[in-house]
Amino acid sequence: MTTLLELREKIKIFMGKYDVYIIPLLKFLLALIAFLLINGNVGFMERAKNPSISLILALMCSFLPVNLIAVFGGILILAHAYALSLEFFGIAFVIILLMVLLFFRTAPQYGYLLIVMPLAFMLKVPYVVPLAMGLVGAPAAAIPVACGTVVYYLLHYMKLNTTMLSGTESESMQQKITYLIDNVVRNREMMLMAVAFALTLLIVYVVRRMSIDYAWTIAIGTGAVADFVVLLLGSMVMGVSLKLVPVLVGSIVSAGLAILLQLAVFSMDYSRTEYVQFEDDEYYYYVKAVPKLTIAVPEKRVKKISPQKKQSTVKKKPAPAKRPAEHNRTETRERLHTEPRERIRR
Repeated sequence: MTTLLELREKIKIFMGKYDVYIIPLLKFLLALIAFLLINGNVGFMERAKNPSISLILALMCSFLPVNLIAVFGGILILAHAYALSLEFFGIAFVIILLMVLLFFRTAPQYGYLLIVMPLAFMLKVPYVVPLAMGLVGAPAAAIPVACGTVVYYLLHYMKLNTTMLSGTESESMQQKITYLIDNVVRNREMMLMAVAFALTLLIVYVVRRMSIDYAWTIAIGTGAVADFVVLLLGSMVMGVSLKLVPVLVGSIVSAGLAILLQLAVFSMDYSRTEYVQFEDDEYYYYVKAVPKLTIAVPEKRVKKISPQKKQSTVKKKPAPAKRPAEHNRTETRERLHTEPRERIRR
């Protein structure tokens, strides 16, 4: 636990110093991965499939608002849909236009979820997104999460029905449109997933806002169980065949990832909880104060060790020569002592 807290503090310090470079880099990587995955799965237009196009768009997105990643991704999907089938292009255009207008109207700050949600589906952990957004987001994030689910199923349908959609028979146009409406717009599995994720996000948000100890941990467990139960009951009611074992495993893995997110964002020391009560002229206030769990990052001190110097041999200095004044004094003293003796002898 201490190691994780120290790592969190180091990441905060690092992000605070270099956020000017890190944020554009993260937007560039997110956009590049999204565009390459779109071209790899539904790359029907050769010009748009060129990796240089994805690189240029990703470089543009690194200096633009993050919501434009979703806009460029939608344009890229429509380009491939146009190359595949005119009928599918018309339906995809209406669906993407409605989703863009809906989330720009209700939750413009969560536009990146239109990209993150399909990526989570491709990584087999889509259940982590509603759990994470319920912890750190707002109820309005349920709309982009549901729209991102629709985007994934749209791409998945394009990939699986390439042969049928690329047919050129003029007499089958009405049949194609009917088939597309039944399988794209009225896709029961897509609707079940979108509703389940939206409900999971709302449940997690409500529980983690409660004034109880370990609210975030309880919210993660409640959200994971609620997601699995809604998918299980919905599959039985709507007649959707879901693989329950992958759903269960994905829910458990997503709950573990959400706990790591909690440690990184919201760590509380409930052993030092305080209850404060005060009043003013109109209200009584009952406040529950829970301190955050923080740790000081130890500072590294570098000591410079210099090599020992060799002791130099000390040379004895020669005795200083007597000064001429001192020499004259000694001579006069000797004369004074010797002259009286000579006089006595005489």
